[in-house]
Amino acid sequence: MAHATMLLLLSLTLAVGPAVGFYGGSMTFTPGNRFPDGSVEMHFYFRESSRGPCGPQVSWICDSGICGVLTNEEPMETGSSAQNLWCQSEVHMATNVSSDGPFILSSSGCCWEDNVQGVGGWTLNTHVDNGLRSDTQSPNRSPVSAAIPNIRIPQNCFQNIQLLAHDPDDDIVRCRFNDANCTLCHEHSNIHLHEESCSLHKVDSLALGVHVFELILEDYPVSNITVTDDNGGFFDDSIPLSQVPLQFGVEILTPAQGCVPGVNKPSFLTPTPLSGDVHHAAVGQAHEITLKAHISDNSIFDFQVSGPFNMSKTLTILSNGVMMATLTWIPQESDLYRHVPVCFTAETLLSQSEMRCIVVIVAKSKVLSGEAKVICDDSSISIVVSRASMEGIDQDWLQLRDPTCSLTSNETHILGTMSLNTCGTTMDDSGDFIVFKNEINSFENPNAVITRRNQVKFGFSCQYPKIASVSNSYINHKSDYIFTESSFGTFSYSFEVFTDSSFNSKVDPSLYPVQVQLMDKLYMGIEARTALPEVTLFIESCRATPEDNPFSPVFYDIIKDGCVMDETVMIYPSDSTKYDFEIQAFKFTGGFDEVYISCSVILCAKESSNSRCAQGCLGSAARRRRRDVSQETARHYITQGPLRVARETHNSAASKDGGFLHMSTSTGVFAGLFVVAIVVVAGLLVYNVKRTRSVDRMHLLSTF
Repeated sequence: MAHATMLLLLSLTLAVGPAVGFYGGSMTFTPGNRFPDGSVEMHFYFRESSRGPCGPQVSWICDSGICGVLTNEEPMETGSSAQNLWCQSEVHMATNVSSDGPFILSSSGCCWEDNVQGVGGWTLNTHVDNGLRSDTQSPNRSPVSAAIPNIRIPQNCFQNIQLLAHDPDDDIVRCRFNDANCTLCHEHSNIHLHEESCSLHKVDSLALGVHVFELILEDYPVSNITVTDDNGGFFDDSIPLSQVPLQFGVEILTPAQGCVPGVNKPSFLTPTPLSGDVHHAAVGQAHEITLKAHISDNSIFDFQVSGPFNMSKTLTILSNGVMMATLTWIPQESDLYRHVPVCFTAETLLSQSEMRCIVVIVAKSKVLSGEAKVICDDSSISIVVSRASMEGIDQDWLQLRDPTCSLTSNETHILGTMSLNTCGTTMDDSGDFIVFKNEINSFENPNAVITRRNQVKFGFSCQYPKIASVSNSYINHKSDYIFTESSFGTFSYSFEVFTDSSFNSKVDPSLYPVQVQLMDKLYMGIEARTALPEVTLFIESCRATPEDNPFSPVFYDIIKDGCVMDETVMIYPSDSTKYDFEIQAFKFTGGFDEVYISCSVILCAKESSNSRCAQGCLGSAARRRRRDVSQETARHYITQGPLRVARETHNSAASKDGGFLHMSTSTGVFAGLFVVAIVVVAGLLVYNVKRTRSVDRMHLLSTF
């Protein structure tokens, strides 16, 4: 018996070949052709990472439902390291499904790379619903994500990891830990997973070694829909349409001397794409992605890339510690309509840059790009596009990176103006300059099956020297928010902190972050500026967060659905385009010292009785209503801050020159009495010293 067991183990070892450690994988799926008999082609793309030489470890099976006959191509190597430190491959699988019902593909095996948690086996599940969605009239497409094979972070430099969470159907994507086996195997006590943003945040330091992350990505419809399948499914924002796995390892290295981007670890420079960017490629045409990074204390030797199997990489060494990589990919006919994830980092022997991930959407032909003039001001960007260069394009179907921002037009040009912090404008570093970037995209009616419009996409940017004040203005005090919409033209909002209840004197931008004491009265005002004469400003919500992000998981509602939620808020009367209010200063528990205030604001035509402005406070029983684009603007978020709560426990004196932190009358009286008491005590001490000095000087010294 023992001899038979030994032979079996030996045969298994020979069959497996060189030992490799599983290092994670990601799955995406998309529907293909629908045939006359009602069956649908489903395509699956699985990327598998391993520690060591490439070798397929994953074999998918039909776990439940009717999956059809799953066929798969040979895995294609997409990248590897010369030292066999890691390898990644991609396999394309397809099946024809005759039943409009859900099914599950699964895979499991052993073994993960040696890791801190002691996780051995892995389990991968993909949940698919093949029915027709009522909103898109096609089967659901899964969320898209990926990760590089070998994520390396020094122990003292782990702050957060932003994961790609893109959805081709514009659904809401949430991430959660996979709890198929046991909670302790998959969750991390020192890591917080923000499910809505799919980001990992450090709570406490991680032990040295490899840490395993096994996640599930789920997509939820933005509104209630039905899926026509064998079960007649109904889906709302509490029921996921699909589930796909995302698994990866993070290797925690020994502490580094420093964690400064560009000094101790590589930092990306323009024109490197930002996380979450969307690129457009065409079948049979080369699509290039340029990566550029620099470091001063070391040298970059490579860029680690997770992409499609036939993507090539060319490295170019530039001066001053800068290296550039050019990624080139020629999509094939089989890639048509795919949303392909591409993730990358810049590598040194001792460190690694942040991981960025983008999506490349493959179309039949190349998107249009018009001739444009870009005007760069101190706090805004204007774009003027020649209509002649984009013949047949309607500006009503164009938008900026933020879909709430559209464009206007005249007979010859399409126009748009935005501030440096609105309409999806992003800030990037190009070395000696700060670059603000945005792009114009076309969009379609989400319920339309066909279109007769060409796809449009082109980017534009403004760059400013780092020595200029624009960066400080952008980071600290938020300048005016400027938007453009087709029905309202160009309009702006200012959001300011004032020194007193007259709302005439703003706190100087150079004084930001604004220093406050707990319970101080803060005077804040929002004003809309527009060329239209009859408009009304409506503040739909205001919330406080400890970071410059209105969607932070930690927040406090001040105004919600038009209703005041904080009892210390006092609203001051003003005209229809102003909103002045007072609130007592506070801070967040948990060691946060800064507070940002973010408000969602809407402009409405005065005569509209059914606009959001006219509805006012709706309360918890509010019914959502369809937006009338001709009567009101989109909801825009504006932010001001930070307000920094002083650590002192006493109330400080008022600032010079009528500053906005005033000492109250009661506090002033108390302070005066306190000073008098100190003077009296000091006088008694002096008298006592003079009287006793001549009696016993040494005894006096010993008593102190």
